[in-house]
This record gives sequence, structure tokens and C-alpha cells, in this order.
Amino acid sequence: MSVIVLIRGGGDIATGVALRLHQVGLGVVITELPQPLVVRRMASFAEAVYREEFAVEGVTARRVADLWEAYRTLDEGDIPVMVDPECKTLKQFQSTPHASRFMVLVDGRMTKQSPELGKEAASLVVGLGPGFVAGENCHTVVETKRGHFMGRVIHRGSAEVDTGIPEGVHEHAEDRVLRAPADGVLEAFVEIGDHLEPGQPIAKVDGKKVLAPFTGMLRGLLHPGLMVRRGLKIGDLDPRDDPRYCTLVSDKSLAVGGGVLEAILSHTELRPHLWE
Repeated sequence: MSVIVLIRGGGDIATGVALRLHQVGLGVVITELPQPLVVRRMASFAEAVYREEFAVEGVTARRVADLWEAYRTLDEGDIPVMVDPECKTLKQFQSTPHASRFMVLVDGRMTKQSPELGKEAASLVVGLGPGFVAGENCHTVVETKRGHFMGRVIHRGSAEVDTGIPEGVHEHAEDRVLRAPADGVLEAFVEIGDHLEPGQPIAKVDGKKVLAPFTGMLRGLLHPGLMVRRGLKIGDLDPRDDPRYCTLVSDKSLAVGGGVLEAILSHTELRPHLWE
């Protein structure tokens, strides 16, 4: 395999990227935290960290322990997920006897901060959203904010600044986002995909309950048992009440994935070797 794409993060946006790249035949590897903080778990390859194996839209991701198991998983047509918060896997891939000729690094963690790995880390470094500046700490940025520029590839400059305001859905915006009311361990009363009525208990942290603010479907919820801090986003309530939205990657994720694919294909050094 001449080119491997390593994606930092396996949340919903990164999963949309991984899915798009995998579907066109590129080798994709995902690195994650030991306990991923992913809300849209049923549409995220990060869930493989908890379950060992997890499929999104018919594509299977498997947690692997080392580089050789990752290569084997790629050969079997699945996506390897490695617990590697410091991204040591990148240098391992670059230094093995079977090393790929080119590496693409996509930072999809959505931390909205400048990354600790710069553009020298790989043949092509693509940053998703705020925190990245094309030409400085990465080669290319892909816009993640909804609107006219979503999914666009930026070769000079940065993505739009994060406003901290969630997108509106059916006249609901900030109230769609469920946040931890205190520091403590998250306990859940319901599951992703459940229909909820106003005032229905969803979860609790340190004895304080999180109640449904309106009628809708629970589209996402952090993994129960995680330690969370007050104010952290722990869930997502969707007023559209459509169960398909719980398990399918979003239009936003696919648009960003398309942008990453464009960034890879437009790299003239990589293009001839992508499917060798």
C-alpha cells in the first residue's frame, strides 16, 4: 500500500472523512483516546475502542493493538482503530520495513486549537476546522462550519472562527446540546435512538439530572461511566425525531470528507501512487 491516511480522532466528522476515503479504496487508520469523548457514538468509528469492533454504514472498524494488526486489518478491508493519543503510530508507520511511501495525516479531533504536530509530520497534513492555518501548521485546511464554505479546501489561511453556537434545527439551537450539570461520572437513563418528551430524565452527573428540554430523539450521548466536567457537551437531542439520523453520518461529515478527498487528489506528488 503506497499511501496510508492516518486520521486523528474517530468522532462523527472524522468518521465521515474515513468513510469517504475508505469507499474510494484508500487505506485509512484511525487513532483515538483510551476513552473517546464522542457524543454521536452510533455514527462514529471511535465506538470500536469500547466494543472492539463497530460498523458505520456497512463499513467495519476494529480496535487493534499494534502496527502489524493494523496492516492485517487493512488487508482484510476494514479500518483499524488504535488507542494512541500522542499519535506515535505515525512514526511507526513511517519507519517499518513495510512503510508506505507516502503518509497523509488528517487531524479530525476538532479541538479548535493549534495542533502539536505541524506540516512536517507527513507528506500531506490536513487540518479540519478552527486552529489550523494552511501553510503554517498544516498544508491544507478544510472548512467545517455550516454555510456556503462548508467542505471547501483552503490552501492559504484558516477556517472560520468557532462561534461556540450550535447550528439550529427546527427552531432549536443551543437547547439541542445537553451539557453536564456538574463534575462527576455520567449515568444514563435512556439510550441513543430513544424518543423523549419534555422533562424526561436523560442522564445524571453527581446526582444532578439532565432533562429533555423538548420533544425529540436522543441522537447522541457520551459513553456512560465517563468522568465529565461541568459544562461539557454530553448529548444531542434532535427535534426531527428521525431514527436514521442516529446511525448515519451527517451531510456535514460527508462534505468535509469530500474536501479531504479533494485535498489528497490535488496533491500532485501523491496522486500517481494513491491506489498502487
